[in-house]
Amino acid sequence: MIPVLIFISIVTFGLAHGVPGGPFDTEKKRPPEIRANLEKYYGLDKPIYIQYLNYMGNIITKFDFGPSLVQRGRTVNEIFAAHLPVSAQLGILALLVALLIGIPLGIVAALKQNTFWDYLGMGIAVFGVSVPNIVLGPLLIWIFALALGWFPVAGWGKPSQMVLPSIALGLGSSAIIGRLTRASMLQVIREDYIRTARAKGLTERVIMVRHALKNAFIPVATVLGPMFAALTTGTFVVEQIFAIPGMGKYFITSVTNRDYAVVMGTTLLYAVFLVIANLAVDITYAFLDPRIRYT
Repeated sequence: MIPVLIFISIVTFGLAHGVPGGPFDTEKKRPPEIRANLEKYYGLDKPIYIQYLNYMGNIITKFDFGPSLVQRGRTVNEIFAAHLPVSAQLGILALLVALLIGIPLGIVAALKQNTFWDYLGMGIAVFGVSVPNIVLGPLLIWIFALALGWFPVAGWGKPSQMVLPSIALGLGSSAIIGRLTRASMLQVIREDYIRTARAKGLTERVIMVRHALKNAFIPVATVLGPMFAALTTGTFVVEQIFAIPGMGKYFITSVTNRDYAVVMGTTLLYAVFLVIANLAVDITYAFLDPRIRYT
């Protein structure tokens, strides 16, 4: 994990500083002396490797991601503290929606292969994959907020405000999980040990829950790692549509504004979530498949 994070930090730092322009570029050019003073104040006048070492040193020793170069008077730590919990809540709820819809959908489609239920489930999955959030979000608002009046149009904090964004963000992931669950289940239920379990007289429910589903969940667990990291660290489209004060917009605007500290902070944040989630998935393998052991 540590070499991966170091490599990501080096690449991100180099690319961010290599992009033309800078955080102090505006439509009206600043006088050279003011620009030089700003660069000196933020340490941007030093060689790039010194800037990198200073930045990473502050993170390692003080967990300080530095000040935002565009949002004056605000640090990256303050941005994380204010907006990351909101994105994490939205991401976790969306992941629950994806699991609650995708896994049953995939199981039913596999057990009822080439029937109406199989075609219906996979049709829903194709719909979830094909319709982007930028279309699904306004569609949900139009139907359930404006036409039916069941939920608020936008905002975050109340349970009623969390329903539509969670569905809009989680439906696409549920389609991926559903299709993967179906394919894995179809492979597992044809294995010899499933036939042996049926020959022993075990009920179909016990066979599916204790034997088939557990092994079929291994490919699903593999995609849950990066999916968890992507959902919980912020999503630009859904947060913009539903006016959610999350981290999504900072992933985008920090690049366009050349806000180096926010670019590094948000990228490293995503990387940390990703490597930890993948580590948890690797550990989960040993529980799902007794043949896998870590020594």
